Amino acid sequence: MYQERTYREKLVLFLKGLAMGGANKVPGVSGGMVAFVMGFYEELIFTFRRINLKAFKLLFNGRFRSFAKYTNFQFLVWVMLGSMFSYFSISLVLDFFLKNYELHVWAWFFGMIIGSIYYISKDFGDWRLKNIVSLLIGASIGLAISFMTPAKENDNLWFVFVCGIIGVSGMTLPGLSGSFILILLGNYVLLLVDSVNVLGGVITSMLSGDFSVLKDAVKMRYLKIIAVFTAGSAFGLVSISHVLGYVFKRWKQQVTAIIIGFITGSLGIVWPWKKTIHKVDGEGVFLLDSKGNRIIENYERYIPDITDSNTWISIGFIAIGIVLILVIDYYGRKRK
Repeated sequence: MYQERTYREKLVLFLKGLAMGGANKVPGVSGGMVAFVMGFYEELIFTFRRINLKAFKLLFNGRFRSFAKYTNFQFLVWVMLGSMFSYFSISLVLDFFLKNYELHVWAWFFGMIIGSIYYISKDFGDWRLKNIVSLLIGASIGLAISFMTPAKENDNLWFVFVCGIIGVSGMTLPGLSGSFILILLGNYVLLLVDSVNVLGGVITSMLSGDFSVLKDAVKMRYLKIIAVFTAGSAFGLVSISHVLGYVFKRWKQQVTAIIIGFITGSLGIVWPWKKTIHKVDGEGVFLLDSKGNRIIENYERYIPDITDSNTWISIGFIAIGIVLILVIDYYGRKRK
């Protein structure tokens, strides 16, 4: 599958990586789905599976050209560069909009998930009993997770490593959002917003010649966290791609049905109209953790007021989210 890339093809791969990385950052949206409809999912999985013992032997023996061909290195580099760049840019934008337009952002997420359900299920077609059972199992799991209490933030490095493995699942499993799972694990903001923003700031400072940031204990803590998270993500990419190749080869229909059910059942977690419940220490005073963060206990969902103009604006954002997925789907069908 290895091929030399022209400059135009490299740019296209970078832009595809940009879209995939951005999707992985959004709770409820899968970067794997973007890769699937943009036509490079199979090559992505093939490339990840080539990172194995043979590849390391070629690398350590100094056979760099053979290593590059065997691992499809050009493809991997440009896609990953785009994906990593999107993490820095989208994290800053997402942080701003979540703070200032939270309802509208969640409405947009909600619409994209609905569109994702349509995209994955529209060509499924094989609704035999075992696949229906798989669908119901996935929906039950998703529904149960939707009503779970989001965990507190946990910066234990072993847990962060596990979060890396889970967080990267959205890149390899179409329809499964690693960001969504990170929300439930309590580490979404720590790993995909705060740590990424700190890393971007440190890199900017160092490029401008300011190395004093390396003496900042708080920044170094975040750098350590994102390094461990990245290591977990790399391990997850390789291991999950190998498992995925085995599982999809033998039980593709059942796994797809479980994913469709899971996404459907988990829509509740991104229901736009919800209030965050916090632990309180006295009337109207939020209980803070050791880092000064408010401790989230759960979400209280409510039915929106249809007489409120903001409700209709949010519904509009849901429609935008759905249309976005339909456009991606149209692009995927057109290129076939």
